Amino acid sequence: MRTFVRENSLGLFFLTLFLVVVVAQSFAGWLDYNEEARTHGAAEYSYGRYVLSSQFGQALLENWQSEYLQFLVFIVATVWLVQRGSPESKRLEAAGAESDRQQLVGRYALTSSPRAAKTGGWRRWLYENSLLLVFGALFVGSWLGQSVTGLTQYNEAQREHGSAPVSWFGYLRRPDFWEATLQNWQSEFLAVGSMVVFTVYLRQRGSPESKPVGAPHRKTEVSG
Repeated sequence: MRTFVRENSLGLFFLTLFLVVVVAQSFAGWLDYNEEARTHGAAEYSYGRYVLSSQFGQALLENWQSEYLQFLVFIVATVWLVQRGSPESKRLEAAGAESDRQQLVGRYALTSSPRAAKTGGWRRWLYENSLLLVFGALFVGSWLGQSVTGLTQYNEAQREHGSAPVSWFGYLRRPDFWEATLQNWQSEFLAVGSMVVFTVYLRQRGSPESKPVGAPHRKTEVSG
């Protein structure tokens, strides 16, 4: 068990952080919802009902979809685009999908390479693009989930004010839906772009996201 924890400490650390923050968010959201309900004379929710409500689901998935979009775009962009001197980028001469020899696939695969890397055809295509496909599916799924929970929440407000509910396509045409969505997207792109550029000139000793402290600024030390 000790070996497992040590070898997977980074993943376990972020999983723990995620669970703690989600629980904290759910309690904060629950208290905020009931406070607003009391102000307007509406019925309060139990904690369990709030966690299963569209209010909590929409708040949760709105952030998930933007995070998955961030990595989806970054995965695609770093295949072809480079940033000289950044450890978040491949070397300038390595831009592109690279050769089979460089990627250790087909007849260049190692004995210890995954089985899918040794095959050809659609099986290898799926495996060599599996990271992009999974993040793409996670983005689409969480975006759809956000739109559905947002629609439910919007229509509940419509009924409370005596207005007619809208369809899913009608909700997608609303500017408030896209304002909230694009607000998340722009912050993710800003964060990734800042990381790419700042790591050219700034360092964090011991971090794989940083070049060695003494590495020249304009030299790309780490291949992406």
